[in-house]
Amino acid sequence: MKRVAIFPGSFDPITKGHENILRRALPLFDEIIIAIGINNSKQNYFPMEKRKEWIRQVFADEPKVRIESYTGLTIHFCKKMNATYILRGLRTSADFEFEKSIAQNNKIMAPEIETVFILPIPELSAINSTIVRDIIRNGGDATPFVPKGVVFDI
Repeated sequence: MKRVAIFPGSFDPITKGHENILRRALPLFDEIIIAIGINNSKQNYFPMEKRKEWIRQVFADEPKVRIESYTGLTIHFCKKMNATYILRGLRTSADFEFEKSIAQNNKIMAPEIETVFILPIPELSAINSTIVRDIIRNGGDATPFVPKGVVFDI
């Protein structure tokens, strides 16, 4: 059976932390679907097509990576994509507590889907999309925090 993982998130924008987690997870799976969640109650900073374009550029060298967008529960999207794994990154103990609750509830709703946690390398653990957006909003240089190919046209 093909090992397919969903890597869900807003990727608003994709960061070096996201890239690190996904590249280190590649040997574990036959395919990883980067699943950009659409949350109607949340206003994204960058348009969906721009986020997809950046992700395509970052992983252009990787045939095992696919990009999709979705709404609703991640476990429903997993079932639609025949994925039996959810890939998540953990930067902090707060991330762990939050992600553990989600993973445990997902396990109750979909026992066949496993959540796999990967820690970023230490030097990337402080990076998150919220901080990157704040740097951009305030005229700072966010390039040290995002993968090559991510260019902000603001």
